[in-house]
Amino acid sequence: MTVRGLLPLIAFLFASALLASACGAESRAPTPTPEASPQITEAPSTPAPVTTTPSESVGPREGGYTLARTLEAANFDGMLGFVTIPGSSREAVVLTQRGRIYRISLDGASDPVLFGDISDRLTRARGSEEGLLGLAFSPDFAADGRVYLYYTRGSPQPSVLSRFRVVNGRLDEASERVLLEIPQPFSNHNGGQLAFGPDDYLYLALGDGGSGGDPQGNGQDLGTLLGSILRLDVSGDSASAPPDNPFVGRPGARPEIYASGLRNPWRFSFDQATGQMWAADVGQNRWEEVDLIVAGGNYGWNIMEGLECFQTTTCDRSGLQLPRTVYGREGGCSITGGYVYRGPSMPELNGWYVYGDFCSGKIWALKTADRSDPVLLTDTGLSISTFGELPDGELLVITFANAIFRLARAP
Repeated sequence: MTVRGLLPLIAFLFASALLASACGAESRAPTPTPEASPQITEAPSTPAPVTTTPSESVGPREGGYTLARTLEAANFDGMLGFVTIPGSSREAVVLTQRGRIYRISLDGASDPVLFGDISDRLTRARGSEEGLLGLAFSPDFAADGRVYLYYTRGSPQPSVLSRFRVVNGRLDEASERVLLEIPQPFSNHNGGQLAFGPDDYLYLALGDGGSGGDPQGNGQDLGTLLGSILRLDVSGDSASAPPDNPFVGRPGARPEIYASGLRNPWRFSFDQATGQMWAADVGQNRWEEVDLIVAGGNYGWNIMEGLECFQTTTCDRSGLQLPRTVYGREGGCSITGGYVYRGPSMPELNGWYVYGDFCSGKIWALKTADRSDPVLLTDTGLSISTFGELPDGELLVITFANAIFRLARAP
């Protein structure tokens, strides 16, 4: 069977695995059907001018938002990532799980072209939470042409952080330099988000190693990289721990760890205005959570799931960082992290963290300045695999099943 012939099967397997990872082995939910949503509208990719009114300073209106289809040419199966190209306000790349990366035009001036293909490095013998999961451009990309990829090599062979170079506008696959290999005991919970922080260090999110309930206790084990967000210096030819990482010098702890106690962090981001890191951590079978990530923070897994003790009626919460918000199965079953909105078209959303759910297609906003309750922006019914942030701070919603939308006010 060809790769093209495998794509529908891959999409089905990935959706099933995400549901299993969120709900554990106990239950599965049907994959959302995009056609079921009345909230989707066709609209041009450029937002219409808006007039700010005093009421907008109060915050977003529940149900007052919609998704406008945009970038129609970027209709690739299995989309998991969207990253703008540094130094360009007109181009971005889209990642697909199967290992192909496409360069796209944000203004529609040109058709998508293949930017890179590492599909020959991926073997997916069992799990469907594997594949190409993260990409980050070097902060000095214009000068050094470096691109960093995180992918799973096998099932469950080690996952890989590698550096590549871009030559003549395309990823040079032969230039790969492996910087870090992370042993994986199971095929699921691979995390995969890559991003450079305001400090120009590379951050990488890793799941707890998989199965259900964290049977190896990796989330609370600082001796393993699993169940953590790493902070790495990749300025040279290796990935090393910056000297001010929180666990440098602690006996038995991996110095690369920035934060721990995470189950399967699926997408984190940095606020353009404050530099704060926000992450979404997929739950076991009851609670999905949003976390404000701080250096040295322990986010509780598998002592806790969300705000509850996990597997016990009592637990010691001392020293744990509790979620900023949680939702249960009424909201969905697999959280997808987004961005703090800093765009010009919807000032009432300024400073609100926007996130969604892969299973239900719901999208919420959480005020970052205080502990107000989240606001449900829209209920789309789509399989939201990731979000994208445009250079001007506007947000895109990317689905696993070949469609990209712009978050906008409802008519």
